[in-house]
Amino acid sequence: MSVAGFRKQFIKASQMVSEKVGGAEGTKLDEDFKDLERRADITSKAVVEVVNRTTEYLQPNPAHRTKLSMLNSMSKIRGQANSLGYPQTEGLLADSMIKYGMEIGTHSNFGDALQAVGESMKKLSATKDSLDMDVKQNFLDPLQRIVDKDIKDIQHHKKKMESRRLDYDYKKKRQGKTPEEEIRQALEKFDESKENAETSMYNLLETDVEQVSQLAAFVQAVLQYHRNATDILEELSEDLTKRVQECQSQPKREYRPKSRQASFDYERTDQSNGGSMSPATSPPAYSPGPFASRTSFKNRASAEPSCRALYDFSPENQSELGFHEGDIITLVSYIDENWLEGRLHGKTGYLPINYVEVIVPLPQ
Repeated sequence: MSVAGFRKQFIKASQMVSEKVGGAEGTKLDEDFKDLERRADITSKAVVEVVNRTTEYLQPNPAHRTKLSMLNSMSKIRGQANSLGYPQTEGLLADSMIKYGMEIGTHSNFGDALQAVGESMKKLSATKDSLDMDVKQNFLDPLQRIVDKDIKDIQHHKKKMESRRLDYDYKKKRQGKTPEEEIRQALEKFDESKENAETSMYNLLETDVEQVSQLAAFVQAVLQYHRNATDILEELSEDLTKRVQECQSQPKREYRPKSRQASFDYERTDQSNGGSMSPATSPPAYSPGPFASRTSFKNRASAEPSCRALYDFSPENQSELGFHEGDIITLVSYIDENWLEGRLHGKTGYLPINYVEVIVPLPQ
């Protein structure tokens, strides 16, 4: 920083101390400016808050929002144009229904219906993706441009105005010691910054027509989403009603157990009672020895933190760990309420908590 820069910093600091500690009064801003500032501040806060809450409305899972934000940042750094989309809950439910519907098989009314519902949930997921894109393009992006440009301009001009006000008040206070020309120039710069701040705040408040139009676009996008969702669900409901009627009209099959085969697992008893045979008694239930529980507890305490996979999991990116149902995964660390870090086959990555059952927990 130059000598002039140090001098400006000293002047501002000195004037701030004089006002806060010494009780000196700075130049008062007129009531019109204060009213404009109040309305601009409220509008700025509203825009920022609405952007954040709309994002939460479209993407309610905070862990996925954080993950997508991180991945999108990495994509920009690496120059990758495509970024992963938000995993809609309807899509996750659809995958589960279709998977188990196929495993149950189409010979089962339930398995067949499960697949049909899964396909409809896929359509709902696609409709939700369209809502996300529509709201982003016609509502979030325009508001974000206001945050990035208009609101930043206001903050910049207000900060500069305050800096020049402090400089002017300091020089005015030292009138007689400071040349009149310097005081006049300081006042002109303060008035210039004040005018720039007023203009930037006025421009923000004058965009309310565009902001109302963007709100209308948001509501229209949500309305269209619900219309599409209603069409999908009404069609699905009619289909399921027909399936229920068909199931009820089918004759009930009576279960007939197969005849039991004779068992030859008998051991001969004493023939002195007439040579009768008696079935072998079942072996006694296993009873652990007196030190078994103590030993198993010791082994468990010394075992590595681990979990068992309840379902197959396919990673969506390099930071996640893929596994199959039944795999035993070594736990490395706790990430948050939705994710753990684990190690399997020499590879380390993130894994979703609801896909595994913890066997040996991580130390507190």
